[in-house]
Amino acid sequence: MIRYDSREYWVSLIRMSLSRFFILHALHLRPLHGYEISRQVASFTNGRCAPTEGSLYPLLRDMEESGILSVAVQVVSGRERKVYTLTEKGEQAYQVAAQAWGEAARYVLEAVAEESHV
Repeated sequence: MIRYDSREYWVSLIRMSLSRFFILHALHLRPLHGYEISRQVASFTNGRCAPTEGSLYPLLRDMEESGILSVAVQVVSGRERKVYTLTEKGEQAYQVAAQAWGEAARYVLEAVAEESHV
């Protein structure tokens, strides 16, 4: 049973959704490899929303299969690493996500502000 009165439930739900947006945001700014993506997301969210390796790579794979990311392999110091770049479809997805999150954030802030004035 879902514990709707649990802060952990809401934080987990928000973190999962925000991770997807901030991954797109990081890649909108520039191509990155996985570790850099995780660091950027953590930086954007002041450490509150940093995807783990176990959640990041399956999500990146899903995004690649959906056609919103392309992947190139680079060799750095003898090691291979994948660098992720938003495709044109990915840029469109980012723009839609940014607009949707902007609207949602505004409504949430308005609701919370109303509650504090009651």
